[in-house]
Amino acid sequence: MNRNRRYRFLSGLAISLSLINLAHAQEQSLPAYVPQNHASGTLTSIGSDTMVYVVSYWVVGFKRFHPDVQTRILQAGSATAPPALLDGTATIGPMSRRMKDGEIQAFVNKFGYPPTEFRVAMDALAVYVHKDNPLQGMTLPQVDAVFSSTRKCGYLDDITLWGQLGLDNAWRTHAIELYGRNTLSGTYAFFADHALCKGKFKGVLQMQPTSWDVVRAVAATPDAIGYSGIGYRTRDVRAIPLATRAGEPFVPATADNVYSGKYPLSRYLYVYVNKAPGRPLPVLEREFLRMVFSAQGQSMVTNNGFVPLSAEVLREELAKLD
Repeated sequence: MNRNRRYRFLSGLAISLSLINLAHAQEQSLPAYVPQNHASGTLTSIGSDTMVYVVSYWVVGFKRFHPDVQTRILQAGSATAPPALLDGTATIGPMSRRMKDGEIQAFVNKFGYPPTEFRVAMDALAVYVHKDNPLQGMTLPQVDAVFSSTRKCGYLDDITLWGQLGLDNAWRTHAIELYGRNTLSGTYAFFADHALCKGKFKGVLQMQPTSWDVVRAVAATPDAIGYSGIGYRTRDVRAIPLATRAGEPFVPATADNVYSGKYPLSRYLYVYVNKAPGRPLPVLEREFLRMVFSAQGQSMVTNNGFVPLSAEVLREELAKLD
């Protein structure tokens, strides 16, 4: 097991007890995956880096049932999924954000219908600090004032020092170092829309090529703050509880709070496919998604630190396969 995968394994062990309990109850209510048809051909996944590990687990699990399937995974960021589906180089397009209107319109212009969207998991986009950082929580306007140059969420002052967030002693005069994803990332776009109120990032943001690189940078830098999916949490960082506005309680990034919507940066993770209206999906894509929505597939969601879908959402997504 290489170093990155070892940290990912430790991250899986470190997920909250509420996530484990909810996931266990959810998995028990789901049917096991049983193939309906023999799948063959090449399954190519191009898209979200946030989802690279869970997609890899899905692919390995799928090949156990369909050994004749060849697979290829290229996860450079959610923005790479729409053009790959458009030109036919991708079978599936994992994304950590929803497709934008322009991306959907480009698809419609070529095929005459929009791509089909499937919700496949839930995630908490976490704001991480070093494990030794004593900060107890932040409001979204404070997050915006730390990361953005525009402060569209309403905070009056630019925040550049830890003391401005209430830390004292040696922390008070320490400058905050910013880490985040690059512009191809769906996480970058989601954070800009929901944490920065559609504002712009500061120029000093140190953009990282992968979600793992963000967490690793924060773990190695005591004065750092960064954002990444909760599935990338390790024992060397802390996910800061968040509040929507001042005066509200800080909400930790737990499965309960993701399901209820109380955690302000909760989100779905998606897979997009090219499905013509009134026609079933090809066997390869259909069988793969049936496995994703099974007990085995949602267990892999949990094992990668994300949150499995609710029973109601699963029913809605399975209905799209027909």
